[in-house]
Amino acid sequence: MKSIAKRARLWALAGAVAAGLAGTAVAQDMPKTSLKVVGAWGNLTQYKNFEQPFWTKELAEKSGGAITAEITPFNEMGLKGAEIFRLMRLGVIDFGSTVLGYVAADDARNEAVDLAGLSPDVATARKVSDAYKPIYDKFYGERFGIKVLGVWPYSAQVLFCNGEIKGLADLKGKKVRTGNRTLAEFVEAFGGTGVTLAFNEVVPALQNKVVDCAITGTLSGNSAKWHEVATHIYALPLGWSHVMHAVNLKRWNSLDPKVRDFLQKEITGLEDRIWKAAAEETEQGYLCNAGKPECTMGTKAKMTVVPVSEADKALLKKALTDVVLPKWAARCQGDCVPAWNDSVGKVVGLTATK
Repeated sequence: MKSIAKRARLWALAGAVAAGLAGTAVAQDMPKTSLKVVGAWGNLTQYKNFEQPFWTKELAEKSGGAITAEITPFNEMGLKGAEIFRLMRLGVIDFGSTVLGYVAADDARNEAVDLAGLSPDVATARKVSDAYKPIYDKFYGERFGIKVLGVWPYSAQVLFCNGEIKGLADLKGKKVRTGNRTLAEFVEAFGGTGVTLAFNEVVPALQNKVVDCAITGTLSGNSAKWHEVATHIYALPLGWSHVMHAVNLKRWNSLDPKVRDFLQKEITGLEDRIWKAAAEETEQGYLCNAGKPECTMGTKAKMTVVPVSEADKALLKKALTDVVLPKWAARCQGDCVPAWNDSVGKVVGLTATK
């Protein structure tokens, strides 16, 4: 047994040495490069568990110290999510992340992957995102001088309400904070009123009855303490609040080709990890908000998680096809609709028409 343990220690040591040598080899191949990054919401798990460690620790470790980076979430910089790509276009920001819904007013293409009701599960959401990502890269490259490096989701976007909700019919007459125009149109299809509020304004709005409900990720809402001012969650995924991570194209092209290859490979790996975590974080959001013992990622609250009827799932799809998709198509100009039909439309079996 001692011999086996000794061999195991030797193998572990050899592995560590090999990893160190690999990092050294990478470092020798790449020039020392320092990066500045603007991250998404700093108080949410996506930033804490993925973005921050990726930029501040993982890149340095994997590059043998050749690549180092500083990251600051946009909300800690006093910026609004809609400003990130505008500042990136001007060269003020190099690398940055923001929710695509925040820039929906700039161009309807930013809604294309996350129309209300489009993706009932994370697997569909990933297929939709992968199908449309090349279109985003072409559009942002040509119009804004921005290169798209990754697109990833938060946990499923659901309704948090400060009173009882049994189903979609209960949206009638309610004021609902929506993160983008397509969600507002969905709410209005059921007789509710969409209200525009910044994410960090939702807690006081729910508390003071300025809004009756608000939509966000199951775990995002928990991290932001929505459970302190809301009583019910309706467990129907309305969307995934996709985040796009991008870089100013001039800054990207100024980097050594080996650095670019390394970064793209690692960011693609980060993208994969966040997608894989989305389903788990969605379930954790339900467990934590309900105060279940299985909660490990958030704060155990005392909310009521309302199950979804098959009838409401059908109503959600009907609202997408009859209201959300036609209204989006009407405001998406140029080759927007044909491009969507040739990519996302083929994934979900829908055709958008103006």
